Amino acid sequence: MNYKHLHYFWVVAKAGSIARASEKLHITPQTISGQLSLLEESLNEALFTRVGRNLELTETGRLVLSYADEIFSLGGELEEVLHNLPENRAISFKVGIADVVPKSITYRLLAPALQLPDPIRIICREGSVDSLLAQLAIHKLDLVIADSPIPPSVNVRGFNHPLGNCGVTFFASASLANKLGPDFPQNLNAMPLLLPGEMTVARNQLIQWLDKQHIYPHVVGEFDDSALMKAFGRTGTGIFTAPTPIAEEVEKQYDVTAIGQTNEIREQFYAISVERKISHPAITAITETAREWLFQNTT
Repeated sequence: MNYKHLHYFWVVAKAGSIARASEKLHITPQTISGQLSLLEESLNEALFTRVGRNLELTETGRLVLSYADEIFSLGGELEEVLHNLPENRAISFKVGIADVVPKSITYRLLAPALQLPDPIRIICREGSVDSLLAQLAIHKLDLVIADSPIPPSVNVRGFNHPLGNCGVTFFASASLANKLGPDFPQNLNAMPLLLPGEMTVARNQLIQWLDKQHIYPHVVGEFDDSALMKAFGRTGTGIFTAPTPIAEEVEKQYDVTAIGQTNEIREQFYAISVERKISHPAITAITETAREWLFQNTT
């Protein structure tokens, strides 16, 4: 549909005649008449009937007018909204967080976006990597933060931006830590252990590392949500791991003790976007700061 033709129809219908519409639009009556004919041809319906010097709407014309009223009313509303927007309105930043990424890591990664000169409004969505990448593909998200690159099984065109990697620290409640021997990591043998869920990259590394050390703990729970795993660990249910850069935060927040650390298990973090070259200011701030922060903790 040609909306210029629809606008001419709308003005004629409101004015009641082509002559009065011509005065409002500052367009010759012949031009308006020609445009109306083109609109009626495209719709294959008559929109007006002539009554004396005036035009009256047909049944179809009244239906078209009801839609035209809404269309041009919304157009006027849009102009008013745009005209009254505040000069310092916040830039929307929609980010998806894979549920396997620790909340403390998430905050540390997103915090630089809040320090930008222009105000940013962060909209966070949490879920599985697959569901978040689906939203990214249709531009419902600007960025996805995950613990792995785009899985080969996911048919989504996107680009992986490595943020960094770090070792892991083992934690236990005070009551559980008191039962451990002095030699880490051998003191983990036969002790209760909480594992990350099967969807996490760190899980397989952890199992392989334990096998290599000939350590066989008693697995008492598996968790896709890292915060839930820590909550169970806080009660003394089992020993758990978290990225070393947030070790102090984990100790304070969950009232647990760090009992050992290794760099042979690497937690990795990625920013995934639909852009090869990052242009969103929030994503630029996140990637630059995260690389400095996480790579400082690789030794």
